[in-house]
Amino acid sequence: MNVRDVPSPNFGPRRDGLKPELVVLHYTAMESAAAALGRLCDPAAEVSAHYLVDLDGTVWRLVPEAARAWHAGAGSWQGRGDVNSRSVGIELQNRGDHPFPAPQMAALERLLRDVMGRWRIPPEGVIGHADMAPGRKQDPGPRFDWRRLAREGLAIWPEAAAVADGTAAIDADMSPEEAFQAAAAAFGYPRDARLSDILRVFRQRFRPAAGSAPLDAHDLSLIGALAARWGVDPGAAGT
Repeated sequence: MNVRDVPSPNFGPRRDGLKPELVVLHYTAMESAAAALGRLCDPAAEVSAHYLVDLDGTVWRLVPEAARAWHAGAGSWQGRGDVNSRSVGIELQNRGDHPFPAPQMAALERLLRDVMGRWRIPPEGVIGHADMAPGRKQDPGPRFDWRRLAREGLAIWPEAAAVADGTAAIDADMSPEEAFQAAAAAFGYPRDARLSDILRVFRQRFRPAAGSAPLDAHDLSLIGALAARWGVDPGAAGT
């Protein structure tokens, strides 16, 4: 694929010998890709990403994949911190209030295939910025088409049969709130995040039509299915 190089000074070495095991998807929340490039390449801003994908499918490479871009900030996934050292960051030009157009999604799919192939990252390793930092971040937001990526093998999406069986992974001795938070931690969400923040970002990704309705049985079945299929033991995860 055609990638344009626009080097950013905002990067460093990956720490502790870590290599990419995640891809973190962001939206820029800016009016244009040009504005986003300016910020991501500004040394005073101290932020960057490995790639930026514009609405028309243009892809810019800002930081070499082997280096540690400054895109994720504080947060964790599956009990593991320093997400910057564990991930490749991809920014998508989007203000956060409109759909992601087909040319942009097609370019993202091509880029993901390349990145995931180089680093042997499985579909469950593709997450949103909000997933690792609920309460602090919300990108790529409810307009992002996670199910489309999953159909291409580039992300995960639980099928109906798995969701129907998801209640088996829920601890019946807990309250619904406690059970949801425990399963969410097993799936990967930070253990110290508030329930309301986890529920919000979980629904943005997997149940965007549910909005701000109270926690319900479908939420429990869905998070149970995700934890059973792709989760880890939170107590065994590293930091």
